[in-house]
Amino acid sequence: MSRIGKLPIAIPAKVKVEVKGRKVHVEGPKGKLDWELPQRTSLQVEGDKVVVKRDGDDPQARALHGLSRALVHNMVKGVSDGFSKKLEIQGVGFKAAVAGKVVNLNLGFSHPINYDIPEQIKITVEENTKLTIEGPDKALVGKVASEIRAYYPPEPYKGKGVRYAGEHVQRKEGKTVQ
Repeated sequence: MSRIGKLPIAIPAKVKVEVKGRKVHVEGPKGKLDWELPQRTSLQVEGDKVVVKRDGDDPQARALHGLSRALVHNMVKGVSDGFSKKLEIQGVGFKAAVAGKVVNLNLGFSHPINYDIPEQIKITVEENTKLTIEGPDKALVGKVASEIRAYYPPEPYKGKGVRYAGEHVQRKEGKTVQ
């Protein structure tokens, strides 16, 4: 039995979990998420708990068992509490602003970068340099954060760029004059 897969998932009070065939639909105060179960797994709602079961005991079934349980747990947690990532922008003149469903980034290029915000994602900007990305889908929150960071990753000489909050950038020594 998978150590992760055998653990039941507790359903909070304001969250609804529905299973229709292979489709899993989770709805809560932060949003709605849908996902399709892999072939070797099944899901049952038992009162205020969700139990993931598997067919067979081969390595692929065991791997899908733990994966399915983890993804359903993330869905339940996401629609009840939500997930967030924080980004920091460092550099002279570097800033960000949100206008409607677009994040406008000025990162030292000759043009501003406009990033379209996906559905269910909320981005807030504080002090022009601190971005908070929130949403119910853990994978989508991480993807949005990594895509924004990829426009100007932190460089090792001056430390300029977009970084995760608390991320340490190993600094390098510049050229020395002889």
